[in-house]
Amino acid sequence: MAFSKSTDPHLTLRRIERQHALIEELRRRRGAPRSARALAAALGVTARTVERDVARMRESGIPIRVQRGPGGGYLFDVRSNLDPIALEPDEVAALLVALVALGPTATESARSSMHKLTTALVDSAHPLPGDDRIPSPPPRDGAG
Repeated sequence: MAFSKSTDPHLTLRRIERQHALIEELRRRRGAPRSARALAAALGVTARTVERDVARMRESGIPIRVQRGPGGGYLFDVRSNLDPIALEPDEVAALLVALVALGPTATESARSSMHKLTTALVDSAHPLPGDDRIPSPPPRDGAG
C-alpha cells in the first residue's frame, strides 16, 4: 500500500505526534484489543484516521496486530521489558532526530529515551571543550 507524503511539515509533525500517542495508548492496554472507534475517541480523531495510521505503522514494521470479530481491535502486544540492544552511533543519531521531530519532552517515554540516547553518546571521560555537562535525567512522574 502506498501512502501519500505530506509536503506540509506541520501536518507531518501532527501525524508523528498522533502516531506516538496511538502506540502509547495501545502499549498501556497491552494484550487488550482496542477498536478504531475507541482509539479515535481517545486521540480526538476519526476512526478512519486511526485506520490509516495503523496501516502506515504496520507497513513500516511496527508489530500492531489486528484481532477481527466481536471484541476485536488493534493490539500492540509487546514485551514489558526488553533485552539490552547495541546500537551504532549512526543508529542513535537516527533515533535522536526522530525524537527531536516528535518533541523530546512530549511524553515521559520521549524524555526518558532522549536522556538515555544522549547519555550513551557522551564520553564522560572526554567532555567537549567548554561543555562538561551530561544531560540531566528526566523528571519522574509527580516530580517537577
